[in-house]
Amino acid sequence: MKKLIFGLTLFGIVAVSGLRSATFSYTEYIEVARSEPVYRTVTKRIPYQECWDEEVPVTYQEGPSDNLGALIGGVAGGILGHQIGEGGGKTAATVGGAIIGTLVGKNLSSREAHSNGGYKIVKRCRTRYEEHREQVTRGYKNVAYYQGREIVKYSPRPLERIRVRITVSY
Repeated sequence: MKKLIFGLTLFGIVAVSGLRSATFSYTEYIEVARSEPVYRTVTKRIPYQECWDEEVPVTYQEGPSDNLGALIGGVAGGILGHQIGEGGGKTAATVGGAIIGTLVGKNLSSREAHSNGGYKIVKRCRTRYEEHREQVTRGYKNVAYYQGREIVKYSPRPLERIRVRITVSY
């Protein structure tokens, strides 16, 4: 019972005191004392081509290719074998002459060919990057004073005034 009476009394005091207090709010604009730019560092990478001429060794063969010599030798050997052979051996002589002519022609053409060495100029390139840092404005730090207190507001541009919402309770 004592707890109930105490709770009702406390509730009554809070309710009566709530009737006496009042609260209101208003907006005020305060002049900015100073605006300072806020910077950040940005690194930019700009690509560029670096090119040069380079001598590289080359080898190549002059003369008829091995396949051309083998073809000519095979045809010549086949013709000669066909003329030499008689009767049923004519076909064997033609095939044998073609095989021997192919081998002889390939051998002669590879002996005739010779390597020449030299150099040629080749253009080589690589992409490089030039880096440089620069300061970029990130925004502004606006400072104002209200009743001896410093108020700071960041914005993308300098401000002339800062809006302050003031709530008064009594």
